[in-house]
Amino acid sequence: MSKLAPTPGQTVGPFYGYALPFTKDNELLAPGVPGSIRLQGTVYDGAGNPIPDAILEIWQPDSEGNIVQRTGSLVRDGYTFTGWGRGSVGNSGVYTFTTVNPGPLKPGAAPFISVAVFARGLMNRLFTRMYLPENEEALAKDPLLSSLDPERRKTLIARRDPDGGLTWDIRLQGGDETVFLDFQQDGSLETSVNADHSAKENQA
Repeated sequence: MSKLAPTPGQTVGPFYGYALPFTKDNELLAPGVPGSIRLQGTVYDGAGNPIPDAILEIWQPDSEGNIVQRTGSLVRDGYTFTGWGRGSVGNSGVYTFTTVNPGPLKPGAAPFISVAVFARGLMNRLFTRMYLPENEEALAKDPLLSSLDPERRKTLIARRDPDGGLTWDIRLQGGDETVFLDFQQDGSLETSVNADHSAKENQA
């Protein structure tokens, strides 16, 4: 009996325009709702050029740090906060979400939003985090951030905008590449390593 040869691997994009976006996919709650903020940024490739067809998915707790378990992400009603969103970038590589500042998952912890990146040329989606910039003590104690050198750590911390929103750029390669994560079978985290990054740390 002959063996079947595996088919070649394919990248995760581009194929988004007709398949993945849906109405209000990047609105975790309606714009203008009390407490809502805009999260925005640009996705760049290794040469520093914006990527025009990436998609981001975010998961986050609510403003009180509660993990939300509500349905309604795919059919937005403008009121229910589900903690999940999907946003595609435009031709300029810019993405935007309407969401809330995530609260800490436990007292004294650094609040963050989990992010997955899909883009042309990637064989698999990339996982990372975006941290709020305010609580420096909590940021310094965070297990993931404290395992990184200061220049790498900065790639995971957003900037607070004058209007109260957040700006956070994602760089897929290069000297200021965003730190990406690898989830292990035991549930621990490991920072991803390219040829120019050699330090790895397991996270509890």
